[in-house]
Amino acid sequence: MEPTFSPWGEVQWCDEICKGIYMLGTASHGGIMVERESVCLLTPAARKCGIRDGSYLCFEEDCQEPVVLRDLIDSNLWKVPTDRIKDVPAFEQSINRNIQEYNPSYWQAREKRLHKKKAPQITRLPAKHTR
Repeated sequence: MEPTFSPWGEVQWCDEICKGIYMLGTASHGGIMVERESVCLLTPAARKCGIRDGSYLCFEEDCQEPVVLRDLIDSNLWKVPTDRIKDVPAFEQSINRNIQEYNPSYWQAREKRLHKKKAPQITRLPAKHTR
């Protein structure tokens, strides 16, 4: 259910960007709020960047929101809306710079995760037994 109140005040607008994940704004601020049931869509490293508020995990718009966006983009759960953002590569570079500055632990965990995905998997064959 869409939140009506946030850690930043009464919600004035709210968009569900992924199931149970809401981007919202208040009179003075905003961020992303993730329902308890949808937290599992985020990596453990991303979850560590949020703060609990009732049944939501919250990510403040200036410093933590980019973590959620990067996580959702990486897992193909959210596409950058090209009707609102014309230069997608520049948008993603901005997200990356923000994360590297304000959430370096998340960035390191992400780099490690991506490196693991790219690394070739080595299958070891059983050793030959000789008698």
